Amino acid sequence: MVTPSPTTTRPVFSHDTQSDSIHKEPRLAHTSTNITLSPELFEKLYLSPKTPHATDHVGRYANATPLGFLGFVISTFTFSMVLMGWGGASGLQAVVGIFLFTGPLSFGMLQLPTLGPAAAYSPTGDAAAGAVSKEMNAVIALYLLVWGFALATFWLFSIRINVVFAAIFGLVTVGTWVLSGAYWALSAGYFDKALKLQKAGGALLFVVAFLGWCMLVVIRAAEMRWSVCLPIGDLSHYWASTDVELTAMANEKRE
Repeated sequence: MVTPSPTTTRPVFSHDTQSDSIHKEPRLAHTSTNITLSPELFEKLYLSPKTPHATDHVGRYANATPLGFLGFVISTFTFSMVLMGWGGASGLQAVVGIFLFTGPLSFGMLQLPTLGPAAAYSPTGDAAAGAVSKEMNAVIALYLLVWGFALATFWLFSIRINVVFAAIFGLVTVGTWVLSGAYWALSAGYFDKALKLQKAGGALLFVVAFLGWCMLVVIRAAEMRWSVCLPIGDLSHYWASTDVELTAMANEKRE
């Protein structure tokens, strides 16, 4: 009698290759997006003509133009009101730091008592006597006269952008020459005339500060894409168009 041998039943495991397969997520693809800025918008944001540059700092970093205008507006408003004597204000020693923004630092150095520039023009070393001396005031008058010509050069090239920006440089040029006249009058001993010219120069700088504040508002509104914006009198359409696509500029740099 043959005894059947026991059979071993092995479990059958089904292998679902579809469920165990690893699906790789597609990698992020870099696509180029064409961003075109009109010359009017570009010049409103950066206050410079839209032309190709060797570097792409404009697209890589934030727009620093509003920060510069903020310092300019604060300092110029303060300087102009002190020159006009608002509220009995007199002297710039307390706010000498504003010259880091509103004008040459060397002009602010004249206001530092520790350096004693006025005392050098007095035979006795008296700073008060040196401050009203003919020699010192004539030197400052010449200095402001030269600065006026430098600012006039900036005005010449600012007419490429807009009316407000050109008016800022035009008025600050005239204001600098008026203040130069105030120092000329002071050197000649015409104190009343010097005071009137000083206040006139301060009034011109006050208008300059107000226009600078308007430009600050315009730049920030353009950055935030506000639909309502102050008129600035765009002048770029009177010149040859320099509208260039930013992507095309980037491709040319890579090549």
